[in-house]
Amino acid sequence: MSVTIHETALVDSKAQLGDGVTIGPYCVVGPDVVLGDRVNLVGQVNLTGNTKIAEDCILYPFVSMGYPPQDLKHKGGPVGIEIGARSIFRENVNIHPGTDIGKPITRIGHDCYFMVGTHLAHEGQMGNHVVVSNGAQIGGNVTIGDHAVLGGLCAIHQHTRIGAHAFVGGMATVIGDVIPYGFVLGNAAHLAGLNVVGLKRRGFSRESIRELRAAYRLLFAQEGTFAERLADAAKLYADHELVNEIVEFIREQGNRSLSMPQNGR
Repeated sequence: MSVTIHETALVDSKAQLGDGVTIGPYCVVGPDVVLGDRVNLVGQVNLTGNTKIAEDCILYPFVSMGYPPQDLKHKGGPVGIEIGARSIFRENVNIHPGTDIGKPITRIGHDCYFMVGTHLAHEGQMGNHVVVSNGAQIGGNVTIGDHAVLGGLCAIHQHTRIGAHAFVGGMATVIGDVIPYGFVLGNAAHLAGLNVVGLKRRGFSRESIRELRAAYRLLFAQEGTFAERLADAAKLYADHELVNEIVEFIREQGNRSLSMPQNGR
């Protein structure tokens, strides 16, 4: 299987191109870029730095990856980007590498979808099957779990964690961690319940959703302290894998704040 490079593209001879790679008009590919089999740069894509893109990814016009991170503490050391298979990046997507004072590699899992005008800043760590809707902006050192969905024009504060299967509403400003399976909206974003629609679409059983709802009501009730309710949920649902995922996510938060329900609801 051959590589197809448009006559107007500028591809460094040191770049590593897999079988079936297609590089469209006016693309620029730097010397340290690695493209897996059947990667398609549709046109006017600009890739530089230590950027590794796995097989069957598609990059649309004006995607830019690999330029130095927007972190004034970064001193120019070796950093990079690693992207899993079958991920899609629509027009004007911008991805920054890691930093030499933190995580050197920005990572994106497989089967992710970045819509028009989205941005993932330095040191981002993203799971698989994540959807980032039009105009969403993700700050530095953000961690996003599998199957999370970010609504259009939302903004994710640096160092925030977004749990697996969580949903961030459109135009939300997220400054606190979002629990797995949670649903947040507003400015500043607050926890508005569970991402029940997403859970149903992905085939979670009625029983699992029912127990998640019961655990959610316990965790965010008004009685007692949050620490007490967390301990109660951990004990009561010790055999429930999904609830344990939420409990462990909260226990690992460190000094980060947590997105909580508004007005106790």
